Amino acid sequence: MSRPPTFVPPPCATARTLRTARGDFAVLDAVPAEGVRRRGTVLMLPGFTGSKEDFIALLEPLARAGYRVVSVDGRGQYETAGPDDESAYAQEELARDVLAQAEALAQAPAEAPAEAGTPPRPHLLGHSLGGLIARAALLIAPRAFATLTLMSSGPAAIVPTQQARAKMLADALAVLSMDEVWQAMQAMEPPPPQDAEAGVADDSEALRARWLRHSAAQLIATGRQLSTEPDRVAELAALPLPKHVISGERDDTWPVPQMDDMALRLDAHRTVIPGAEHSPNTDRPEETAAALIDFWNRC
Repeated sequence: MSRPPTFVPPPCATARTLRTARGDFAVLDAVPAEGVRRRGTVLMLPGFTGSKEDFIALLEPLARAGYRVVSVDGRGQYETAGPDDESAYAQEELARDVLAQAEALAQAPAEAPAEAGTPPRPHLLGHSLGGLIARAALLIAPRAFATLTLMSSGPAAIVPTQQARAKMLADALAVLSMDEVWQAMQAMEPPPPQDAEAGVADDSEALRARWLRHSAAQLIATGRQLSTEPDRVAELAALPLPKHVISGERDDTWPVPQMDDMALRLDAHRTVIPGAEHSPNTDRPEETAAALIDFWNRC
């Protein structure tokens, strides 16, 4: 899972509720300062077991560059409630949630009034699982977004070793409580040591609190999606909008060469962030933000 540097949003961002035709979603809404030229709005979708906080280190640099950034907890993720029914988390349902979020943002709430010249459609970014959901949303409504960025998200199912981990998690969630599963995961894979002298905070309690608020049904359903996702790159390539594939230089969920090939098939801009792995948004946020700004500014 992504480990955000903090769960406290920066001064430019507000934790609020985004009300849509398909329900309410918890978001972090980062707005450029007064006097900064507004360049557009970005909707960000987190990955498997993640949340809106996974993008927290990107919010300030993107807002400084003139982008309003709205990172969202999807249904059943962290602070957005979801039902216990796995069918509620079918990929099409999650994709239609994203389209409803974009429609709500297009209404330009008071937190971030639209300015002349601001593109009417938001940019869409999905990390990992969020990339698959973003792709599905665009295939339903190709004109809903200005651009698509797939961050550490591949063309089809995750690698077999990760499929096995997703199945192990689903089997555990079927018989154990969320807290019992968390304890088992920590025993199997202890978190990295915290370096107090380097200013790295101990985030274990915040991560545990986030985990406990996830819906088990959502995790089971989306884990199955990650393990069975078909290759839909040709469908996506047919959509006439700018695309960006960004990843770290190493990835244990989709091989980097697989993402290289996907970018070629999509005729997409390709960025590899040195020193980053599956979560460049938390591994190398400044470099990742710079690459995103460069892409959006040129679109």
